Amino acid sequence: MRRDITFKSDGIDLAGWLYLPEESIGNAPWPTVVMANAFTAVKEIYLSNYAERFAAAGLAVLVFDYRNFGASGGEPRSQLFPHEQLEDLRNAITWLRRQPGIDPERIGAWGVSLGGGHVMFLAAFDKRIKAVVAMIPAINQWENFLTAMPREAFFGFLGTLAQDREVRYDSGQVNYLPLVAPPGQGGLMPDEAYQFYTQVQQTIAPEWANRISTQSLEKFASYDPAGPIHLISPTPLLMIVAEQDQIIPPLLARTAFERALEPKRYLSLPCTHTAVYNTDPFLSQATTAAIDWFREYLVGSQERAEPNA
Repeated sequence: MRRDITFKSDGIDLAGWLYLPEESIGNAPWPTVVMANAFTAVKEIYLSNYAERFAAAGLAVLVFDYRNFGASGGEPRSQLFPHEQLEDLRNAITWLRRQPGIDPERIGAWGVSLGGGHVMFLAAFDKRIKAVVAMIPAINQWENFLTAMPREAFFGFLGTLAQDREVRYDSGQVNYLPLVAPPGQGGLMPDEAYQFYTQVQQTIAPEWANRISTQSLEKFASYDPAGPIHLISPTPLLMIVAEQDQIIPPLLARTAFERALEPKRYLSLPCTHTAVYNTDPFLSQATTAAIDWFREYLVGSQERAEPNA
């Protein structure tokens, strides 16, 4: 059902998993979903919870690690430039379209958190994507920072980034900050993220690194994933939002969604940001909504008409 794969992105080897449905579900070529991961996350962090259910529903699925993370190549490690990750997603789609058993004209994109922002941004410009599911998506990082911290603290943070650039210009040294830390110890993300990432590092993803390059944050702060949301149409967009999200303010998501054009759907779940990864009923609700969306807009009218579809 799942096999290890590698593909090239800008000359870098990216590592992933390709899930294929069992033959009893239907015949190839399969409609396919490429999955876009969260901020600094690796593929082991619960993506299989969704990928396995998608495959059981008759969808092929590609899960992979972005460059500089997980089992993929690339240097420096733990460096996250949003537009490089968008290139990785574009190249993932290009690779998928060349694989036996994959229908190149029925490829959808699913993303979580930062990956949810990525698939929205990409779908506005890459019309090879035929349906989009953006789960707890990143919206506008500048506004997100201003919502999460006092204005004075935010501009102090920008000063830290500028200082790092000055030092880096002279030395070329890559500096790092911890992504999460115990309460009161200066982590970049809220306590919810500390609990989540600490638990997964101790269990399912021991190779996940609790750090991010300072230069990454400079790039990240200016990223506006939902800026071109009005250009996604006619590609269908499903946005899934957590009402108790401490990481991405639900109001930002709702405001962005209102700018999107039809076809679109907004699903709000009464849970925290991280609950959708592995906690029922929210995991099942989000999975079911995504499968229904892909069935409606990706699988195709003939397969939708089948009694067991």
